[in-house]
Amino acid sequence: MIEDRQADKTVIVRLRNFVGDVVLGIPALRLLERHGYRLQLIGKGWAPALLEAEGWSVQVRPKKLGDRVAQLKTLRREARARQPDFDRQANAIALPWSFSAALEMRLAGLKGVGYAHEARGWLLHRSVPMPAPGHALLNYWELACRFLGVDEPPPAEIGMTVSAAQREAAAQLLAQHRVDEPFLLICPFAGGTFEVLDKTWPRFADFVELASARGLRLVVCPGPGEEEAATRQYPKALSLPGVKLGVYAALLQRAALVVSNDTGPAHVAAAVGGRVLSVLGPTKPELWAPWGAQVDVQRQYPEWLGPEAVLARAEALLAGAAPSGGAWPFCMTPAA
Repeated sequence: MIEDRQADKTVIVRLRNFVGDVVLGIPALRLLERHGYRLQLIGKGWAPALLEAEGWSVQVRPKKLGDRVAQLKTLRREARARQPDFDRQANAIALPWSFSAALEMRLAGLKGVGYAHEARGWLLHRSVPMPAPGHALLNYWELACRFLGVDEPPPAEIGMTVSAAQREAAAQLLAQHRVDEPFLLICPFAGGTFEVLDKTWPRFADFVELASARGLRLVVCPGPGEEEAATRQYPKALSLPGVKLGVYAALLQRAALVVSNDTGPAHVAAAVGGRVLSVLGPTKPELWAPWGAQVDVQRQYPEWLGPEAVLARAEALLAGAAPSGGAWPFCMTPAA
């Protein structure tokens, strides 16, 4: 519920470019909303589907610089029509640290707030000093606090919204494929690297073979371009390609356990209150572990955990063992 009910304040927010980052930014967005701001969000093509149940306005960011600036100018013009003093104060937030995010806001005449990074401070209306190393959710939360001029603690849970329609679509999809609960949803694909090191657990296929041999029902939801790899590498898992992100969130919430490496769907699963077994290698959990009390972080590096150890932990969690906890303030001490 909105606390500050000043008439129709608007803030334009540029979201980050990865699913996990956007999910970890949800508490910051809710904080802005609670303080009376109408959110105008700009993100990647999948962002509207991901945030559909939150009820926010989400526009897709164009590819060309000129189109991006034009989009921001349109949002600025619409905001001024609703709020005559829109241009008299900070009115935009750049969650990305990139130079381009600040440049586009400046070219559109917006008064942006963001972290001082890549010498972009002169482009921003207000440049916030870079934070001390810490979890990504805290970085986004702190920036929102600095924009508002408040000092509030972050939430222990993200509480991402899943709509009734999304839950019903997930239930119908499972029924169509005769999936009886409980089932494990695996998230084996990890885009990008962590400090140039591969984030993908190399024994995921072996884990799937062992889990299937134990009689566990396994489901995988490959994204665009991952369909063939899902079928080839994980033949014992039911592949459900083409699932929209909002319905995927409902599946992650419904799964008995989500087993993942460092990837966006793990953050979605934790955000909707799902139970997550996060298998990490080079990724530092104090920076990027999924956020929530239903997260169990298992990390070992440079030698990754073996499939037997992960399966034993998965079975313990399914049997009712308490999870170790995910991100701050729950972050476990990484395994040696």
